[in-house]
Amino acid sequence: MSEALGFAASLLARARAAPRRVVLPEGDDPRVREAALRLAGEGIAVPTLLGTEDTASWAVREAPGVSVRIPAGDPSLGRAAALLAERRPQAAAAEDPRRLAADPVRFAACLVGMGEADASVAGAVTVTAEVVRAAIWAVGPAPGTTTVSSSFYMVTPGHGVLTFSDCGVVQHPDAGQLAEIAAAAARDRRRIVGDEPVVAFLSHSSLGSAESESVARVREALARFRRLCPSVAADGELQGDAALDPGVAARKAGGSPAAGRANVLIFPDLDSGNIAYKLVQRIGGTLALGPILQGLRRPCSDLSRGATTEDIVLIAAIASLQAGDG
Repeated sequence: MSEALGFAASLLARARAAPRRVVLPEGDDPRVREAALRLAGEGIAVPTLLGTEDTASWAVREAPGVSVRIPAGDPSLGRAAALLAERRPQAAAAEDPRRLAADPVRFAACLVGMGEADASVAGAVTVTAEVVRAAIWAVGPAPGTTTVSSSFYMVTPGHGVLTFSDCGVVQHPDAGQLAEIAAAAARDRRRIVGDEPVVAFLSHSSLGSAESESVARVREALARFRRLCPSVAADGELQGDAALDPGVAARKAGGSPAAGRANVLIFPDLDSGNIAYKLVQRIGGTLALGPILQGLRRPCSDLSRGATTEDIVLIAAIASLQAGDG
């Protein structure tokens, strides 16, 4: 797993070069506490835990460099409630906005939305749907996009780091959503991996070898993406082998600007993306980092509930890089 270790070291080093304010709302979880200690101790980020009086007491005893905020009594609770009410008046009218804002995951997203934090990382004990809903409510999509999606960064033994998108959020994307997913994945790849994205829109067909509604949708997505990101090398529809293997690409897609060298793989639907990343992870000896939420105005990251302390540290580093300029 030397590739995985090298990529992880690169992430941490680049995050350490410009530490960002990262809020961790699940501060009562031991994994999250240990991650905050490491983030602060190694200068990877400036962490803030959200939690209870017990969390605050722990920090005083064992982590004096880690700040703790208790949402229900926090001075910014009123501002957070006002933000939620402003963004969704009907939802806030149905319940007490202050009670809504006091939820730690929602409050963390509000801190990001209000600019009091650069990023949030949640999901160690919270389901993905709740993390995504809080982010969309308090932060919202990036300018020019309507689609919040996700990517996995797959550190493979033979092909380096590949971006798989979307594998976790949008179940049946239309052509416009596929184009926005690809644009967000390309933008974040520059920040997170540090190289130039080369985008392949995947299909069971390669450049006209088959015809179907799904193939037509992928072709339309490519056309829309090229209007959104004209400087990014991209092609489609491409089969997986044509996207990655130069020899196959020469036979199936000769002259393609992306075939045989793609590093951003856009799947036609959530089923194919999710199945693919899990098969590659389990069978191919691949490190899978994600799901990394993308398309938000500011980064709010999700975790697997099985996340280790190391996972949390790496996702916090990725969120810090997403918060950077460019």
